[in-house]
Amino acid sequence: MIFVDTNILIDIATGDLAWFEWSIGALEAARREGAPLIINAVIYAEFSLGFASESDCDAEIARLGLVILDVPKAAAFRAGVAFRAYRRSGGLKTSPLPDFFIGAHASVLGAPILTRDVARYRTYFPEVKIVGPS
Repeated sequence: MIFVDTNILIDIATGDLAWFEWSIGALEAARREGAPLIINAVIYAEFSLGFASESDCDAEIARLGLVILDVPKAAAFRAGVAFRAYRRSGGLKTSPLPDFFIGAHASVLGAPILTRDVARYRTYFPEVKIVGPS
């Protein structure tokens, strides 16, 4: 299984001029490997902002062949640990960022993350394999 980060989904859904080709190619490469393409409720929430209705969002999720997983309690705890490290290193946000929940979920499952926004994941979840642009 491989987590598909929100930025990849947005690139594909919007036909982003800078990132569409890379994102669709990386998603198709993951699919060819037979890895289930997964998201969680955090990714779903971020992605849903671009849709007028839940059914439209769900249709795009289905078209892309994504599976939605619940965030387990262990991942929520791991997100808190990462957020504490972020705050101790001078981070200014006062509540955990979506990337902390996504990275923690991937960490707990031992799943890689397909993303083009690699810095935070590499910093706070070094144990997670990142599939991103070189």
